[in-house]
Amino acid sequence: MSGYKIGELAHRTRTSAPTIRYYEQIGLLPRPERQEGNQRRYADDDVGRLTFIRRCREFGFGIEQVRMLTGLVADRSRSCMEARDIAQAHLLDVRAKLHELRALEKSIAAFVDQCDAECIGGPGPDCVILDDLAGATGKKPCCAANAVAAA
Repeated sequence: MSGYKIGELAHRTRTSAPTIRYYEQIGLLPRPERQEGNQRRYADDDVGRLTFIRRCREFGFGIEQVRMLTGLVADRSRSCMEARDIAQAHLLDVRAKLHELRALEKSIAAFVDQCDAECIGGPGPDCVILDDLAGATGKKPCCAANAVAAA
């Protein structure tokens, strides 16, 4: 029997054997034929399909989106507009995540700026960043110098 062993497939597609087994388990990759000793043997079609799946995952498509896209690859009767719609939905999700990450960046920058303005390396439990993360309402100075000034 010819074909690739799982390690060879992993190498050719820049994935890992556990990833290949997982994709088989969830049905993204068809279960391969087995040879003596029950070893998996993969064909060139498997190389192409797994490379496609890896690329989809690199672009951040979720498993169900990848499932839909691999279904499109295999069905000539379906429109490529379905792929466009899946990509458009994913683009909207990515943009929403970017918006959330920008808001997170501003919040963390505010933590750092506040610490720079109020702290000079006092005890950790008195840190304004830790207070903010704990949801403390009354801000306490972060360092002994500020504690003396506040008194």
